[in-house]
This record gives sequence, structure tokens and C-alpha cells, in this order.
Amino acid sequence: MDRNQKAEVVSALNAELAQVGVVVVTRNLGMTVAQSTVLRQKMREAGATYKVTKNRLARIALDGTAYTGLSDLLTGPVGLATSADPVAAAKVAIDFAKTNDKLEIVGGAMGEVLLDAEGVKALASMPSLDELRAKLVGLLVAPATKLATVTQAPAAQLARVFNAYAEKEAA
Repeated sequence: MDRNQKAEVVSALNAELAQVGVVVVTRNLGMTVAQSTVLRQKMREAGATYKVTKNRLARIALDGTAYTGLSDLLTGPVGLATSADPVAAAKVAIDFAKTNDKLEIVGGAMGEVLLDAEGVKALASMPSLDELRAKLVGLLVAPATKLATVTQAPAAQLARVFNAYAEKEAA
């Protein structure tokens, strides 16, 4: 890489870090290209990204963002999983690490809050933003559904009684 390419990588990573809600730092312990591709696909499906960059360039990109505290975790072969949803990147990284022993969760950050590996696991166990929205909508719709069911029950019972009388007279 020449100097211009490095500057482009740093500026792109810096712009991405300014927009994300969480960064998970993982250590690559000899993953194959196929395994990395599978991880990247799973990240994309969840709305997250996974990038492997040189640690020096990543440290420079972290400057001026809320994630400057992560620079101490950037040692050895590491990758950065990022997502706007605070749970998506952590969930995919933890799930992938469970099935693949060559990916280790080092830590991460959510804004200026630094997380260790256990903190990332706790974050991954939380429901995602879409799941929380679905639960909220379910809670809002439940009373209306129950009310409609209760008001329809007497009419349905009357209809069944009239139907029973009609069948009795027809027989």
C-alpha cells in the first residue's frame, strides 16, 4: 500500500466508526478465507460489517472517535466488527465464535463505554432493536385484540345457538 491508499483506508474507517453504535474487536487465530467469507456474509445479513485492517491504520482511524479506548486491544491479528444496531455485530461475532474456535472475542466498545469479552457476550444476549420493536408493538396491540375477542364472543355464541335451533327444526 502506498501512502495515498493508507490515507483512504484510514479516512473510510474513521467515517464508518463515527456512524456505528458498537465495535467488537476479535482476534483471528488462523481462520481460512472460506471461514472469513462466511463470517462476513453473516455480518452483512445482520446489518453489520467485519473488517481486518492493519493495527497501526486502525489506531489512527480510532483517533477523533468515541472508540479511542480500543487502541489498547489492537495487538496481533485482529478484526473489527461494527454495526449501527448496538446488538447485531456482537450477536453474530459471539455466535460465530461458538462454532469456530479460531475466532476469539477480545473486547469492544459501545460509544465511549469499553467492554471486555464478557461485556460483549452480555450485549449479545440482549434482544436486537427489531426484536424490541416487535415486542413493543405486540404489547400495544394486545389490549385491542383482547377487546375485539371479548366483544365478538357473545355474538358468536348467539350464532351457534340459532344454528343449533335451525338444525334441530330441520331434522
